[in-house]
Amino acid sequence: MAGWKSPSENTVLGKPTPRLDGPAKVTGRAKYAYDVQPAGLLQGKILRCPHGSAQIISIDTSAAERMPGVGAVIITAKPGDIMRFAGQELGGVAAKSFDIAQDAVRAIKVSYKVLPHVVHEEAAMKPDAPNVRGADPNTSTPNTRSTGDTDAAFQSAAAVIEGTYSCAVRTHNSLETHGTTCKWEDDTHLTCWASTQGVFSVRDDFAREYKLPPANIHVITEVMGGGFGSKFGAGYEGILCANLAKKANAPVKLMLNREEEQIAVGNAPSATVEVRMAADGDGNITAVDAKLHGTGGISGAGVPFPYIYKVGSTKISQISVFMNSGGQRAWRAPGHPQASFLMESAVEDLAIKLGMDPLELRMKNDPSKLRISQWREGARIVGWDRRNAKPGNGKLAGNGRYKRGLGCGAATWGGGGGGGSQCKVIISNDGSVDVEIGVQDIGTGTRTYCAMIVAEELGLAVSAIKTNLGKTSLGYGVGSGGSVTTGSTAPAVKRAAEAAKEALVSAVAAKMGVDTDQIELIDGKVIVKGESGKQVPFKKACSALGPGGVTGDGKWDASLQQNGVAGVQFAEVQVDTLTGLVKVIKVVALQDGGVILNPLTFTSQVNGGVIQGIGMALFEDRKMCQLTGRMLNANMEDYKMPGSMEMPEFVSIAFENPTAKGVSGIGEPPVIPTAAAIRNAVLNASGAALYHAPMTPGRVLDALAAGRKG
Repeated sequence: MAGWKSPSENTVLGKPTPRLDGPAKVTGRAKYAYDVQPAGLLQGKILRCPHGSAQIISIDTSAAERMPGVGAVIITAKPGDIMRFAGQELGGVAAKSFDIAQDAVRAIKVSYKVLPHVVHEEAAMKPDAPNVRGADPNTSTPNTRSTGDTDAAFQSAAAVIEGTYSCAVRTHNSLETHGTTCKWEDDTHLTCWASTQGVFSVRDDFAREYKLPPANIHVITEVMGGGFGSKFGAGYEGILCANLAKKANAPVKLMLNREEEQIAVGNAPSATVEVRMAADGDGNITAVDAKLHGTGGISGAGVPFPYIYKVGSTKISQISVFMNSGGQRAWRAPGHPQASFLMESAVEDLAIKLGMDPLELRMKNDPSKLRISQWREGARIVGWDRRNAKPGNGKLAGNGRYKRGLGCGAATWGGGGGGGSQCKVIISNDGSVDVEIGVQDIGTGTRTYCAMIVAEELGLAVSAIKTNLGKTSLGYGVGSGGSVTTGSTAPAVKRAAEAAKEALVSAVAAKMGVDTDQIELIDGKVIVKGESGKQVPFKKACSALGPGGVTGDGKWDASLQQNGVAGVQFAEVQVDTLTGLVKVIKVVALQDGGVILNPLTFTSQVNGGVIQGIGMALFEDRKMCQLTGRMLNANMEDYKMPGSMEMPEFVSIAFENPTAKGVSGIGEPPVIPTAAAIRNAVLNASGAALYHAPMTPGRVLDALAAGRKG
């Protein structure tokens, strides 16, 4: 079967195309889970534990149940249960208004025996720390592995560096919070409007919970406002919402607020490495001896390390640290941004110790030929030859208060697709064309490229195609995680479009009295090859179809997807040596993405990843209070993130892979190297060696002071 055509052969694919849902979103017509308003709707609210750790003594819901306007009260915890973090769920209520629901939650009387807690990672590792998970220790059994003879490699090394590098816990902060609107059509049929990255995984969660056939559960996600890995299953809030709706015999909406979003629906774990790294005189990294730890709160943590580069011999030990805070969930390229920051920081310091250009050291040890090409091109674009030869000293750094420098980092990711996706392309006898696939569009442009693929195949404008997705009543679509959506969806859409085209051409050829191989679909017309006068508009040609039109069915085809992408980034920064403020001036991102369907959304995804990397590098710093066990900055005011004033110049380049034959996802790899590139640029600009992200002004000033002291 046909593969993807080259960009020069396409009229639609590979051309910058605005998102089809853009106007609906900016005008407010788009329906999010929060916007759905079934008749008789009740508002849900969750009851949460206020303590870092506590045992429930008693729960009294009588006052809440008597309140006017309360439709249902459900408690999922019981006396004797241990609550392990501030914000853990105990149950919830549904009421006629949000204010009544909130008052009803406050009216529930819960008596606790407050227990000792620990909410700081280093404290949780101490022998006398309170146990977070019952009798289990607060640290996991070490995961150890080794290759080669590290002792010999260190003894013969030309240069050895030793340091501790770390990055903080981050929270997801999707613009649309977690939540659902649930309506029982009858006792065995549920409709759920969810903010989710996986309509089918939510469906399956509800089916298991209620022991119902999956076909009885209808999940809808027409649009959603971000998830970054945190929105796959129904979650506690989804199951509670459906239970409240069933008990109240009324539809219920339960959407979390900003504080709940920060404390109870996942985070990106921290990561710390104590590392020794060695290289020989030629710049080959010969040994890595590393001890790693990180916390995902009450759940585990871990990163791939060593990362990216070839290493001669290794000795690695890694543990998870448990403490009394909400658990981790996948966060856009899980573990890779942390691994990149740790590894790239150490590699940078090793290059300085060797007296070697850090880019040359990377290229010497990078096993990817594609990435080496990207390194060279990126260096040319960013002007790597302007880099300060010595950290903090050079023409780029200058002699004044504001100093500039350059840094870089690399990424790798999977991004391939998976089986199971099913698509229908329906051409009606009035000439309308519909694409149907159940996969959700989480904001990355899925709806648009589905229409583009069909438009390309049928010779139509993108505006002539209607894409219907985000519903479990349609053909199966994968969950949007691991950057697999495009690699899983686009092949099925292409095969469905080809099948629909074949059926249309067969019918039209018979009507026109020619062979099928003489028919072409170009510019909204059906044309007979070699007979310039013999053509009809597409819509008129479709009148040859029967009342039901024609339908093309398509399934995932592995030959149309690419598994594995590579990317590099260069950052230019300015460091204010008086205030410690770091400003990112420019980020050059070169990213392999396989066959590019829509350059506009490709660029958008790369820019979005870079922005989140800037947040990790400079701003995002969760603060926990040991006294109360609570997160102190669980909001969007004190939990800092980059805004419009912090945006750099973006140079996002779809770096052509000469071997690319298939499409690949691009959501995750661009976030991976940004923080590392910024860290190394700060070092190059100012001479300040920073070992922890985020690199806040206070930490920059401390590093500058430490440098002045030698």
